[in-house]
Amino acid sequence: MEEIDVIAALAALAQTQRLRVFRALVVAGPGGLTPSVMGEQLSVAANTLSFHLKELAHSGLVGVEPRGRNLIYRANFATMTALMAYLTEQCCQGAACEVTDPANTYANPCTMTNTTPQSAPAPINVLFLCTHNSARSILAEACLTHVGRGRFKGFSAGSSPRANQQPNPLALEALHNAGISTEGLSSKNWDAFALPDAPHMDLVITVCDNAAGEVCPYWPGQPATAHWGYADPSEGPGSDDQKREAFRQTLHAIHRRLELLVNLPASSVNKLMLQTSARHLDKA
Repeated sequence: MEEIDVIAALAALAQTQRLRVFRALVVAGPGGLTPSVMGEQLSVAANTLSFHLKELAHSGLVGVEPRGRNLIYRANFATMTALMAYLTEQCCQGAACEVTDPANTYANPCTMTNTTPQSAPAPINVLFLCTHNSARSILAEACLTHVGRGRFKGFSAGSSPRANQQPNPLALEALHNAGISTEGLSSKNWDAFALPDAPHMDLVITVCDNAAGEVCPYWPGQPATAHWGYADPSEGPGSDDQKREAFRQTLHAIHRRLELLVNLPASSVNKLMLQTSARHLDKA
């Protein structure tokens, strides 16, 4: 994010009603809100609300989409995340900043120690399914673990992997070229994740139409579900270079959608909101 964009975003938020409007959109999540609903929630007149929404949209913090006779406004979580990243980049020269005395306003947080340990929350486990678990689901598993930064962890499986099935070499090559680790990736049947001692899944996403149409096993904990369809990059005619490009494009599309998923606010990752949010991202 450029400095000029940061200034524009901070200026847009430096007004009480605009800040409240933006916070309301953040709480609403990817579903967004119509101006009429926002006006009722915040007790803001229509013309005043229109002005504030225009300023927020101009700064890039808010997006708008026509839907029938209504306009749906949504917080731009990518811009919000970029703004926070800019403000905290290289904070304390990369060291963890832990404060024990919030009342000590002028203390240097880099020199203070937190005496109350904070345990990191458990990651959100996401299982990606396709038929053979060799290409799309492998790409999604590795990519989510990479971009999830400990908040999300990817897994993958197939409904009917072939005997001695291995991840497609072109999938591993695409991941390697993108700087994403391929350690531990393997093809496996989805029944492995229905066992009582299997890792608990918070979200199950099918990434091919075949797997979406099949009857899934019972998942312990009844996780949220969604379907993101991608064409199989390993199928169809073409040279090796053309297939490599197909894998690269598929990884790019998956990466773009997963960036949106991992940047969802905390309020959007309970079971119901996670399912709603993930299904909404199938249009991203």
